[in-house]
Amino acid sequence: MTPGSEKTLVSYAQPNAAEHVTATKVASRSSYMTLGKSRLFVSGTFLSVLLVFVVLSVVYTGSSSNGLLCVDSKTHTTVQNNSVLHPEMRIRFRGTKRRLPQCIIIGVRKCGTRALLEFLNLHPQIQVAAQEIHFFDEEDNYDLGLEWYRKKMPFSFPNQITIEKSPSYFITDGVPEKIYHMNSSVKIIAIFRDPTTRAISDYAQILDHKRSKNKTYHTFEELAIDEESGLVNTKYKAIRISVYHRFLQRWFEVFDSKQIHIVDGDRLITDPLSEISNVENFLGLDHRVTENNIHFNESKGFYCMRNETQEKCLKSSKGRKHPSVSPDVLDKLQRFFQPHNQQLFEMIGQTFNWPAPRAMLQ
Repeated sequence: MTPGSEKTLVSYAQPNAAEHVTATKVASRSSYMTLGKSRLFVSGTFLSVLLVFVVLSVVYTGSSSNGLLCVDSKTHTTVQNNSVLHPEMRIRFRGTKRRLPQCIIIGVRKCGTRALLEFLNLHPQIQVAAQEIHFFDEEDNYDLGLEWYRKKMPFSFPNQITIEKSPSYFITDGVPEKIYHMNSSVKIIAIFRDPTTRAISDYAQILDHKRSKNKTYHTFEELAIDEESGLVNTKYKAIRISVYHRFLQRWFEVFDSKQIHIVDGDRLITDPLSEISNVENFLGLDHRVTENNIHFNESKGFYCMRNETQEKCLKSSKGRKHPSVSPDVLDKLQRFFQPHNQQLFEMIGQTFNWPAPRAMLQ
């Protein structure tokens, strides 16, 4: 009953029974309305408190990356999360914290490191750093210390594996030792593809950049083949990086071979599930990435990620069209890389189905 209605009922006399009944009804309605408003107020207050609790329990942050399925901090059951398809959607659950990576993808540039990271991010027990940190290969970053590096990692649960990737780690002197000093038991992933294709892809990326800046550029043939000798130009960085065994040797000198896993980059393009399954085995994880998470996009011509409602493909700069290269130059490159490839195969104990020089096919 509101104060106003109470005063009205008291000030009027009740001359007969009819008026008494009417007054009683008015009082009853007023009391009901007041009680209803009180309940609404209490309900609104409860919802406000609940909202504050939820906001405090689930904090949005710009530095975390969550998989397709996340684990509820209390029940440890999986809940749907779209941040795997949209990295800008960052959710931090209670019970998580930033941890130094237990696994690092070290390269190789233009072999599919980004695609590999995105596919692995589909796994509910994997958290990935959204950006390349370049902690171990850039001295200015390294001088900031491990605490700075740790704060660049996503939030994760104790049972999740944090993964970072920076492709230039593979070729930079001193990086294996620095990573070993951080964590001697860390797991290393390297991804290789046909070295000739990798060199052309490397060139294509730089070519696009120069064209966008209206800069002059050379053809791939002019850079890859020495004009005077007619031999492969080993001073060209795109060629040097593709001699994989020379760089990989440094990693085997620091880490046990059981800590290093090699991904077939060409197979990752045509059969990503098989390569992801191999990585799951290497990391000691259950097989949670399935055909339901990966879909071949006919219009784009490569595999994309998806959940029940959405699909995400790599940005247009990935899988860019390669320039046309002379068959003679391709053959010369393949003949150059062939003995280096053989040394790599012996080093890692596996072979890849890379194109052979024409002379070997005859």
